[in-house]
Amino acid sequence: MVPLVPWKRLAAAALVGLLAAGAATVPGTAAAPALRQVMFVGNNWDGTVDVIEASGSYSRIGRLSVTPDRAQRLTEIYLNPIKLAFYLGVQQGPGEGHDQLVDDMYTTPTGDALVVSRPSFADVVAIDLATGALRWRFPVSGFRSDHMAVSPDGRTVAVSASTGNTVHVLDITTGRQVGSFATGDKPHENVYTNGGRQLWNMSIGEVNTDLDAPWLDFTKGDRKITIADTSTFSVVRTIDMRPRLDAFGRRDLSDAVRPAVFAPDESKLYFQVSFFAGLVEYDVTTDKISRVRDMPQNPATDPDRTTWVNDSRHHGLSISRDGAKLCVAGTMDDYATVVDRATLNPGPLVTAIKPYWATVSADGRDCVISEAGADKVTAISFATGRAVTSVGVGDHPQRVRIGQIPVGWTAP
Repeated sequence: MVPLVPWKRLAAAALVGLLAAGAATVPGTAAAPALRQVMFVGNNWDGTVDVIEASGSYSRIGRLSVTPDRAQRLTEIYLNPIKLAFYLGVQQGPGEGHDQLVDDMYTTPTGDALVVSRPSFADVVAIDLATGALRWRFPVSGFRSDHMAVSPDGRTVAVSASTGNTVHVLDITTGRQVGSFATGDKPHENVYTNGGRQLWNMSIGEVNTDLDAPWLDFTKGDRKITIADTSTFSVVRTIDMRPRLDAFGRRDLSDAVRPAVFAPDESKLYFQVSFFAGLVEYDVTTDKISRVRDMPQNPATDPDRTTWVNDSRHHGLSISRDGAKLCVAGTMDDYATVVDRATLNPGPLVTAIKPYWATVSADGRDCVISEAGADKVTAISFATGRAVTSVGVGDHPQRVRIGQIPVGWTAP
């Protein structure tokens, strides 16, 4: 070995000293910023995201626009008659007369960008959290994007293309598609399982028609759970809940699986279905419905099913970290409640206006619901079942997700 000349020997010693002292980077390179957990609230009708504390006070940190390219997108839509027809259909259907500009959102692993699905623009975009600028855009197949899910390692994000009957899986940093698979009609919820090795998608069928009478259920389309292998994106299994619900004696229930959560050991799946005030427990091992629980119904709720938002009666479900409690958003019944998982008995009914989603706080103590009809989020204690606090947000909050931002971040 050729010996180091003195100046090289000194340089090498200095580098070793820096590393031994715990230096994060070699001089001349940028240090990775420290990150903090926050909660993102998607305000669907005004195209903004509120960033709030992820537990405790839930106070607002800042607000971010996720439509910096709105004029460009609308120009493209209005110059294309087919896109315009679907855009107006989304607006007048699931949007209840409003644009749907932010459905779901997750941050990149480095906390420098927010990845957002925008139903009215039929795309997924990454918004730079420092500048508010568009980093990348991925147009989905068809004419509407919907729910997303991020992989356990944070590297990929799955999005439902609801009119394309496809799930796209994207590199969360670059927006490049790494895989896709076909689903049933109107793919909706996505859930990673088995350490990220599988991806479950729930298709809900056609929810935008007034053909809501039980005897017209056949018009709603092909509704099923599609399970894909995330290494190959091949479909390994499909589950149709229709025969399973029938076998349990609940022919009256729709088989359109809406929000869904797994028990911590993934042995049970809990989900809501269209038109139902309640929840269903599915035993993954035995492949059977194991329990169905009817939840309280608000006597003031209009019994006309065509008035219920996108066929939802209840829409929003989360589970405590220890798996002991479920949190149920009773959307059309204007309440939320914490449910004991052992008995499926509900706790106190917490009044809420059109609660649309349920998420667990960063410290695991609370269930945080979005109140789409009151433009606020409300935290409910898993321990007591009582409301802890409410915080005002933007127009029609829906999805609420935990993410991360650089320490000291301010909205651009």
